[in-house]
Formats: sequence, structure tokens, C-alpha cells
Amino acid sequence: MERRPLNPMRRARPGFTLIEMLIVTAIISLLLAITIPNLLVMMQRARQKRTMGDMHAIALAIENYHVDVREYPPSAASTSVILGGLDYPTVSIGAHLEGYIHPTYLKVLPLTDGWSSWFLYTSSPTDYAVVSCGKDGLCSEPSSGGPTTNFNSDIVISDGAFTVYPLGAPQ
Repeated sequence: MERRPLNPMRRARPGFTLIEMLIVTAIISLLLAITIPNLLVMMQRARQKRTMGDMHAIALAIENYHVDVREYPPSAASTSVILGGLDYPTVSIGAHLEGYIHPTYLKVLPLTDGWSSWFLYTSSPTDYAVVSCGKDGLCSEPSSGGPTTNFNSDIVISDGAFTVYPLGAPQ
């Protein structure tokens, strides 16, 4: 019987070498470094969209109440002024709208935004505003209306239209 010489390139045991493992680890790390920041931005954008959807539903319920009763649900007095001449709200939405629009005009009244901060509400005889304090949870009167790219900016819907809202790539 003839003996074959052992092949020096043949491994004694199947498996991965240290170099192969390091290359795979480097590739996975690179992919994670690329995808995680994008994932975090998409999660914030999803919270914004959920917040805007809830605010739009609340605004529709307030408008329907106004059609039936010919006035907006009352709110507490505040101190500063928001865009359009309304007082900037300081009281949560549940304290004022629970008995007016829930459950007749809105089956489930959302009380918090996508970041778990309370929605705020204010009204006058002719106007109303619903405010979300944004990602940072700190409400401050916006310097101007229109679109913003800042996740921390307040989101405001007044008289059925968004007056301060997110749009574009976030900063």
C-alpha cells in the first residue's frame, strides 16, 4: 500500500482563522457605524409623524365640536402670546378637552406626543392651538412660523393648519 505525503496546505481541523474572524468583525462594525445613526434619525422622524397625526386628529375633533356648538372648547388663561394672537398654552390637553371632544368627536384622546410629553391646548372664541413641545420636552414660543428642521422645535397646529412643523433633513 502506497502512502501519500501530507498536504502542508491542508488544515488539521475545519474552522476559521483569526484573520478571517477579524475581517468579518471589521465589516460588521463598519455596517453598524453606517446604519445606527440613520436608524436613530428615522425613529425621531417616526415620532414626529405620529405626533403630527395625533395633533391633526385632535384638531379635526375640535373643528367638529366648533361646527356643532359654534365655539371652541375653553382653555385656561396663559401668560405669553403665540403666533396668531393666541396665548401660548401652559396646561395639558386632557385637563380641558376630555369632556368636550372625547368620546363624541374623538374616540381615544391622545394626551402625549411621540416623546411622552403632554400636548398643550389653548383657545379663544375664534381660534385654538394645540402644541407639542418636541423632542426636548421644553416648550418655548417659536420665533417664526413655518417649517423647521430641528427635532427640538415645538410643533404647533392652529385653526386646523400646522403653523410650526418639521420638514426636511434634521439638524
